[in-house]
Amino acid sequence: MRYLLLHTSAWDPASVGPALERAQIEARQARLPRDLAVDERPSVFVLDAESRSAFPLDVLRAFVDAGGAIVALGRNGEADLPADMPAELLSGFVRQPVGARQLLVAVRAGYREAAARMETARARAEAASRSREIGELTRIGVALGTERDVKSLLDLILTQARRITSSDAGSLYLVETSEQGQKRLRFRLAQTYSKPEAPFIEFTIPVDRSSLAGYAAVTGEPLVIDDAYFLPPDVEYSINRSFDERYGYRTKSMLVIPMKDHKEDVIGVLQLINRKRNPEAVLATPADVEGQVVPYSKRTVELVTALAGQAAVAIENSRLYEEIERLFEGFVKAAVHAIEQRDPTTFGHSGRVANMTVGLAVVVDRAGDGAYQGVRFTREQIRELRYAGLLHDFGKVGVREQVLVKAKKLYPLQLELIRQRHDFVRRTAEREFWRRRAEFLEAHGRQGYEEFLTTLAAEHAREVETLDRFLDAVLRANEPTVLPAERFEELLALARCTYQDLSGDQRPYLSDDEMRYLTIPKGSLDETERLEIESHVTHTYRFLQQIPWTRELQHVPMIAYGHHEKLDGGGYPRRVTGEAIPIQTRMMTISDIYDALTAADRPYKAAVAPARALDIMVDEVRAGQLDQELFRLFVDAKVFEANT
Repeated sequence: MRYLLLHTSAWDPASVGPALERAQIEARQARLPRDLAVDERPSVFVLDAESRSAFPLDVLRAFVDAGGAIVALGRNGEADLPADMPAELLSGFVRQPVGARQLLVAVRAGYREAAARMETARARAEAASRSREIGELTRIGVALGTERDVKSLLDLILTQARRITSSDAGSLYLVETSEQGQKRLRFRLAQTYSKPEAPFIEFTIPVDRSSLAGYAAVTGEPLVIDDAYFLPPDVEYSINRSFDERYGYRTKSMLVIPMKDHKEDVIGVLQLINRKRNPEAVLATPADVEGQVVPYSKRTVELVTALAGQAAVAIENSRLYEEIERLFEGFVKAAVHAIEQRDPTTFGHSGRVANMTVGLAVVVDRAGDGAYQGVRFTREQIRELRYAGLLHDFGKVGVREQVLVKAKKLYPLQLELIRQRHDFVRRTAEREFWRRRAEFLEAHGRQGYEEFLTTLAAEHAREVETLDRFLDAVLRANEPTVLPAERFEELLALARCTYQDLSGDQRPYLSDDEMRYLTIPKGSLDETERLEIESHVTHTYRFLQQIPWTRELQHVPMIAYGHHEKLDGGGYPRRVTGEAIPIQTRMMTISDIYDALTAADRPYKAAVAPARALDIMVDEVRAGQLDQELFRLFVDAKVFEANT
């Protein structure tokens, strides 16, 4: 005997002993490392002294590491362990001469050690497999938890479920409630690796026991089917073969798992089809199905059940996130409506600014050259920018309405008072004209009357003309201008004129406050009113700061805060410059100025033509107030046409 390899799945010493005693030992050739295997059974390698050199130590060590055991036979007269055999590799050592009983005892011990090693190896392999599965489920859970879009989330759920089970196909149903209050399953997604060309058609089925998905939804229990074409005759459900018949497919093994939320309510059903030996195999023929498709194991049921639980929570979270988004959208619309109700003259302004700003952001995101060619905006950042655009003027609710809607330099009551004053002075002049005529006639009669009347009429006409010129000058000066204008000489001269009031006191045609308003060089607001209007930015910022924004929307207040800032520090309210103004705010500033210039609904100014508005903005770019590159993109891409 040179060496003997013994292995059995259920070792029985009674059957091994006689074989050793009769020396019915099979001689073998030396094996390569890849051939010396334990074959998933306890194995004992009996190696005599002459065969030691035939097996390198790395071969023997690999055999032991795989769960085998080695019993070494000593040479004649060799009392101790052989020097060329490390003690940690041996389970037993038998001195010469070798007796059958001695060898049997050594082999028994080797078998026990091999069995223990095999069990340890299996336990380690099982632990490693479970660890990998837990890690995989954790990674999938993280991916599901970060996906907010429902459609993408469903696709991710089905894709991952198919991947971890090597399923060829799968489908996903979600529970919904009809308008009549009845629950039903909506077929939301399907994937078929072997038939990628098959179209997806959405439909609904009742939540009852007639279909596989309906049965799982009603019972809340998984269905494991080895062959869907051969269902037991006593089951309530049946398979719909229409897809198979239409596209030449063969559905065999199936796993149908209900998806339950944290309340144990079924919110959907995950259906997996045809688990494959090779995940990349294409099931093109019946032979492919027979050769590749295997049943779903108990472990795959456990894995998919765990995944379905994660998926249900992710779907519920996604739905909740969508509901929150709809709720916030409603709040934003209500806030914009409140602004426009308070200041109807700017109706639509917030929406137009938001649209143009988002449009400019899309252009910047796609820019292939220029200063911002590396700038990119995520979907969340675009949404953040849109909200900032819609709410940038919300602080106007904190501004006095009479200032907010002031269309002319004078308030309506002030202008009405001036008109009444004009009428009073005019009627006083007319009364004086008729009084003097009457007094002349009473004192002199008709003698010299015609000459006197001619002189008096001319004097009265000049006085009336002066009064009318005064009112006309007031009306002209009352109109606000877009650009500074300081031609108030005529008004100042007329304002120095006085009249006698009912008390007999002399009063000027215009009070100091009236003159202050009428000589406003630009727009319709004086310095105090302008500061009050400018305060709307601070009111907006403080209001938006009170909202518990999500992490994706946390910059909304700051973006809106600076929409009246200028790069040269000439803006308000903080008068910051350059890089202190975020790019999102710079884009909003351009959109806000353009809309303010071209809007046709501003009572305090006439609408400026688009070309003229761009020319005015060019001047601001040259003055270093607006971002030159962003303005270039705004004009080149004709972003301003988005609202036309």
